[in-house]
Amino acid sequence: MKPIFTYFKNLCTSIKLLGNDKRLQGMMKADMLLKSLIDDGKVPGLAITILKDGKIVFQKGYGYANIEQKQRIDAQNSVFRIASVSKPIAATALAIMVEDGIIALDASLYDYVPYFPRKSHDFTIRQLASHTAGIRGYRGKEYALNEPYSIKESLAIFKDDDLLFEPGTNFAYNSFDWVLVSLAMQEASGIPFEEYVKNKVLEPLGMERTTPEISGDTYPSSTTFYTKNKLGFRASIPVNNFYKLGGGGFLSTTGDIAKLGQAYLNNEIGDEAIISQFLTSVEIKGNATYYGLGWQVSFDKKGRPFYGHIGNGVGGYSNFFIYPEQQIVIAILINCTDPKVQDKLDEAVDMLLISLEENIV
Repeated sequence: MKPIFTYFKNLCTSIKLLGNDKRLQGMMKADMLLKSLIDDGKVPGLAITILKDGKIVFQKGYGYANIEQKQRIDAQNSVFRIASVSKPIAATALAIMVEDGIIALDASLYDYVPYFPRKSHDFTIRQLASHTAGIRGYRGKEYALNEPYSIKESLAIFKDDDLLFEPGTNFAYNSFDWVLVSLAMQEASGIPFEEYVKNKVLEPLGMERTTPEISGDTYPSSTTFYTKNKLGFRASIPVNNFYKLGGGGFLSTTGDIAKLGQAYLNNEIGDEAIISQFLTSVEIKGNATYYGLGWQVSFDKKGRPFYGHIGNGVGGYSNFFIYPEQQIVIAILINCTDPKVQDKLDEAVDMLLISLEENIV
């Protein structure tokens, strides 16, 4: 107990010495909260990177990349499964492809993927990207498949199922939508989806540690992927996420994810009129879905507008938020299947935002 007591005693002393420096107080309180997730056995490891006006203002690793080997998280280099934070990466590539005239958002999927079985209604690339096409989500163990499917081969999972609703009349979040989007992009460009993303997004933005996860390959500084049960953390079951790369199959670091966010704040991605379509919430019958095209577009509990994504997959959990008014980018990655700590992450993010907002910097 003595080391823990000493840590909190020193932390309280530090906060007292900081006096009215609310920025540093907020950061230290957030740091204490994130550390508690490790100390309380909520997560095995966590990394966070925060940019303000393009500069790193908070970057830290907590806990273990590998519990058994006592390998610590390296905030700069540890590689995680980013789950659905893959969608903004894929959406960025789609926006570039739209600008280049290779694919059209309001074209039918069948213009590019004519071999997908016809459904009761036609649906567009835009509807797929915004989860309003009516494609179903995972069933049973599909969430954790370990099959070496290509993107095209994976259509076998869901191609014969009916639509959930008439396209454009409802919202149903799922990753199969982005399987179809990525396949359409591949067919339209004649370039493998992963190569197009690398050439048009990852390399230009300097996202050097972001890569598709290919089963059997090893990755430098990769974390071990865990699942939590009543007895603690155990290595996650093997999965093969390559087929759903566009919806949840990339590996990355918090630093790389933050680079993507900063590129948006810097207006470096492409045509503003196209990007605005991706970052505007789609409406259904006059009601916001709080989702654009591959991006969550919403407000936090304090009413601050943001865009980004939360992700959950086997062995990985992710938060990615861009706050345009504050010029802040936040990337948090955890090497565990949904650890049920989103409320704590939201609390830490709020502390950090308060400490960085213009009126108290």
